[in-house]
Amino acid sequence: MTNNTRKWITLLIVSTALLLIVIDMTVLYTALPRLTHDLGASASAKLWIINAYTVVVSGFLLGMGALGDRVGYKRMFIAGLAVFGVASLCAAYAPGAGSLIAARAFLGLGASMMMPATLAIIRLAFTDDRERALAIGVWAAVAFGGAALGPVVGGVLLEYFWWGSVFLINVPVVMVSLVLGLWLLPDQRTANHRPWDFIGSVQVLAALVCLVLTIKEFAKPEPSFAMAMTSGTLSVVAMLLFVRRQRRSAAPLIDFSLFRNPHFSSGVIAATVASAALVGVELVFSQRLQLVTGLTPLQAGLAILPIPLAAFVAGPAAGLMLSRIGSRRIIVLGLATTAVALFGLALTVDASGLPRLAVLAVLALLGMSVGATMTAASNAVMNNAPEDRAGMAASVEEVSYELGSVLGVALLGSVLSSSYTAALVIPRTLAVPASASDGIDAALLAAESLPAHAATQLVSLAHAAFDKGFFAVIAVAVLMVIAAAGSVAAIG
Repeated sequence: MTNNTRKWITLLIVSTALLLIVIDMTVLYTALPRLTHDLGASASAKLWIINAYTVVVSGFLLGMGALGDRVGYKRMFIAGLAVFGVASLCAAYAPGAGSLIAARAFLGLGASMMMPATLAIIRLAFTDDRERALAIGVWAAVAFGGAALGPVVGGVLLEYFWWGSVFLINVPVVMVSLVLGLWLLPDQRTANHRPWDFIGSVQVLAALVCLVLTIKEFAKPEPSFAMAMTSGTLSVVAMLLFVRRQRRSAAPLIDFSLFRNPHFSSGVIAATVASAALVGVELVFSQRLQLVTGLTPLQAGLAILPIPLAAFVAGPAAGLMLSRIGSRRIIVLGLATTAVALFGLALTVDASGLPRLAVLAVLALLGMSVGATMTAASNAVMNNAPEDRAGMAASVEEVSYELGSVLGVALLGSVLSSSYTAALVIPRTLAVPASASDGIDAALLAAESLPAHAATQLVSLAHAAFDKGFFAVIAVAVLMVIAAAGSVAAIG
């Protein structure tokens, strides 16, 4: 087998594994209503079922990237695949919400071991700048397109199987990837012998967990400001301790001097915000399609299909244009177009007079703009770091992506929750449980036990309140993307 053939097979293997990682980030979006009903999960547990995965991935990515620099990317990739496969089995047969959250955290550990290795392996396998740009474009298309594809996969599986199938499907793919990876992947490593900073990884993880707790607390109908301030303070303290530890370390998990490069910083900003906007809006939109519009999980997944299809096309296309246009211009244009697409979604989602084609076009524009943005951001990060920091740079880029996902779910999910609670005004004549104000899932569940007239009234009120929350989410996402575009333009 020639070296040229081997590097493209390498890209195929790591992209397949990456597809599993990112699909698991969003595959529960269409499964969440049924899963919540079957497990009796609370609104808080529902968010943690989603967030446990991304929080653990974000917390350990930096440490795993540094460990990959030391022990070799192939070893980290293979070990991560094995952990991911076992965790998928545990999640598929979880008997309750608590055990599912634990299994999702275990999945996150396996994903954090694999993700830096995927991008670092590509960085070292492709030495030609043009080929590397195309390969990273494929990686970015899989990363963002796969995340957008998650609800489609979940919808298809739930049409024929129980909710655990969304995890069980990982197992055969993991087994095939393990065999091919052990056989074909080159054992690439740099001459880097930096020690692994486990304490630093735990500090980042603690900071992220406390940040999510703070956001969720403020989103409650009656938040405890003491609890919010405590968790917020702990988050800040943990992050400050991490920064101080890294600055004093001879072998830091993250070299903050990398951020002095404006192209590197622009890539980090773009990846974080684009990921937050896509993942957060897609979560809310997929829930709306099922809980308000009444689509089945399969129908909701297919309705979102234009997003991943457009992202899969836009990623490699943007990679080919990078040498002529430049990363910064594509990032700014991509973020600006993302804002236009989100605004268009708000205008067309309920416009019954417009053809369905308008909604599909807006979703395709969203996928295309985010896919192009992610490709340019990934190239800006990876091509502006030294080769012996490939794992570190890959970790920073992927932390940006995962952190954006965490913030997208936590922040935009909390915007939806708080807006829904504020908008839902239940008449005193309508005797319903107080839990109906916690979320639309609880309101629809409560309606099942009410007389027909009262149930219809409660469902109508819940739908209207959810829509107000949906438009609030769109507004916040648009502001985030516009601010990011302005920041990247100013930095460059």
